[in-house]
Amino acid sequence: MGELTERSRGAAALVCWVTAAAGVVVLAAVIVVPLGLEAQVAFGAAAFGICLVVGRNASPLATAALAIASIAASARYVGWRLTTIGAASLDLETGLGALLLAAEAYGLLTLGLGYLQSVGTLPRAPEPLPPDPETWPTVDIFIPTYSEPLDVVRATVLAARSIDWPRRRLRVWLLDDGRRPAFRALAAQAGIGYLTRPDNLHAKAGNINAALRRTSGEFIAIFDCDHVPTRSFLQLTMGWLLRDPGLALVQTPHHFYSPDPFERNLGNFRRVPNEGELFYGLIQPANDLWNAAFFCGSCAVLRRSALEAIGGIAVETVTEDAHTALRLHRAGYRSAYLRIPQAAGLATETLSAHIGQRIRWARGMAQIFRIENPLLGPGLTLAQRLCYLAAMLHFFSGIPRIVFLVAPLWYLYFGLHVFNALPIVTLAYALPHIAHAVVANARIQRRYRRAFWSQVYETCLCFYLVVPTTLALIDPRAGRFNVTAKGGLTERTHFDARIVRPHLALAALLVAGLAAGAWRLWSGQGDRDAVAVNMVWSCYSLALLGATLLAARERQQVRAAPRVSVRLPALIQFAVGHTVAAHTVDLSRGGARLAASSARSFSRGDTVWLSFLGIGEEHPVRAEVVGRDEARIQVRFVDLTLEEESALVEALFGRVDAWTSWMPRRAPEVPVRSPGDVVDRGAVDAPWSAGGIQPAPALAPVGLLAVDGADHLGAVVGEDDAAVRSGT
Repeated sequence: MGELTERSRGAAALVCWVTAAAGVVVLAAVIVVPLGLEAQVAFGAAAFGICLVVGRNASPLATAALAIASIAASARYVGWRLTTIGAASLDLETGLGALLLAAEAYGLLTLGLGYLQSVGTLPRAPEPLPPDPETWPTVDIFIPTYSEPLDVVRATVLAARSIDWPRRRLRVWLLDDGRRPAFRALAAQAGIGYLTRPDNLHAKAGNINAALRRTSGEFIAIFDCDHVPTRSFLQLTMGWLLRDPGLALVQTPHHFYSPDPFERNLGNFRRVPNEGELFYGLIQPANDLWNAAFFCGSCAVLRRSALEAIGGIAVETVTEDAHTALRLHRAGYRSAYLRIPQAAGLATETLSAHIGQRIRWARGMAQIFRIENPLLGPGLTLAQRLCYLAAMLHFFSGIPRIVFLVAPLWYLYFGLHVFNALPIVTLAYALPHIAHAVVANARIQRRYRRAFWSQVYETCLCFYLVVPTTLALIDPRAGRFNVTAKGGLTERTHFDARIVRPHLALAALLVAGLAAGAWRLWSGQGDRDAVAVNMVWSCYSLALLGATLLAARERQQVRAAPRVSVRLPALIQFAVGHTVAAHTVDLSRGGARLAASSARSFSRGDTVWLSFLGIGEEHPVRAEVVGRDEARIQVRFVDLTLEEESALVEALFGRVDAWTSWMPRRAPEVPVRSPGDVVDRGAVDAPWSAGGIQPAPALAPVGLLAVDGADHLGAVVGEDDAAVRSGT
């Protein structure tokens, strides 16, 4: 399996480089060819028609051809734009035209890097472990914490101590930078290690480095305190580390079982790809092709000797994970990415928390760009440098996005021509550029991103990225690590006007701009075609801002433990002793909804014991009936012992197939329908709150090795139902 993967890596990389070379030749031939208006229109229409035909072919070469055509159309547009700046003398129109052109050049650069990075991916599968568990290495599991609630951390602790690995070769450590007695007591009760230190120097990175000096496992698995691992985590990830001594890192996806603010407030949880799906579904497998898979701070295993060789986790920036990966790659170590969710966590609860987290990421990536620029210095291949550059440039999108949003106002308000060209000529060059990019990205990004949503996310963040990235470039030592709050509640539905204040202001300016444009049309002032084009542009900017404003309407969230739809066989036992067969409809750490043939025999207030069948050792969980109808009952878990809580955590989070059914299997995007996904299609109670997510399909068993008496089933998972098998 390993040799096949390496051959696949080489073949896919060769295709990408050949594509890049062919793209350079095509660009050189296309950009410089002067065409008149009619010839340009015919050229654009013919090229787009050919792409539509080519796009019907599913081969990687067809995908590469679409990327080349897109870059050619975009480069031709930007090349033409160089001729439209305006007068040779420096004036306001020329300056604004140059600013817009710079934003467009940034877009072309990121578009090209994105194509080169993601036109090919590495479909890596787990590598089998040696058959004798006694030969497996020692592993330390680190769970760093600082100010997070104890209830959030408990599930991660209980799941980590239940991971299938020889007990003598596994040690779980709670790293408590908050130095809290309740956390020490939890560690003692759960039988895991507890480490603290006298200060909080370098935040999370310093916490991990301090633990490295006090532990001795050959490998380190790291989980953020809300990322609950499955029992199969180590068995799926460790095979590659044992096979390849030069491999320093195996990263798995950050999967979230609760909706982020966009998904919750817009009611499209699991209908529209969220912000992380593009990175963990496409970009990371593409990075893996180039030996550039990033460390993401959690849900990963690292080789201790490699960490020690680079001086531990990087502490100079607030994105210690990507910085550490960069240093590992510079030191000649390799990384791997397995696109199989083996842990699940809580997404940010509010839009303000979501933006705050992204601000930290943006500041950190700008710091790395300034301190340890991947384009400079030794140790990286060209492909690795470009992958890191693409990741960093993503967070510099603030100024370009603002420019795109406000550009039509320059003409609608002041009549300033930032394009020294007729509107019809502008459209002749711009429309092929836009259309080719949409089609190529829809093909490459498939079910991991919708075209409209990429711009919505950028629009939401743009005003908040400008200052931290600029300051980080000026003074990379500025800024500090901020913990992202998890596990909070929203007591009432409300509109968070504070976090979208700049978006509201710009939306008002755009509405006024549309009124000004209507006045120009009515009064005959200015060029009617130019007014119409800028009004359409303003409407699109308003649509992007409108989606952000809708996401700022924070919906009420009163459940501290989100429900997850899952179908598990169960037995319900009454206090008098008789039992009823049932299965779960949805499940959370606080309660469950179950389907039972004799639901009418239950009464509110009944005390029952719920057993989950086929999930390790049976530990009945005490519950109280809080509601019922003809076919279902609702229960609330009460007074759970540690063993009962562990059984519940294993049923909810620890199963091998817990999250594999959540891997995207959406139909390919139809770009013109993407904006319609903003509309909440009547789902007042979103699927995540009502337990309406479809149950996981039955998964075919494979041979995941049982350790210390734990017997589990793996799953046939992977993109397009390709077999990804674990175990021996």
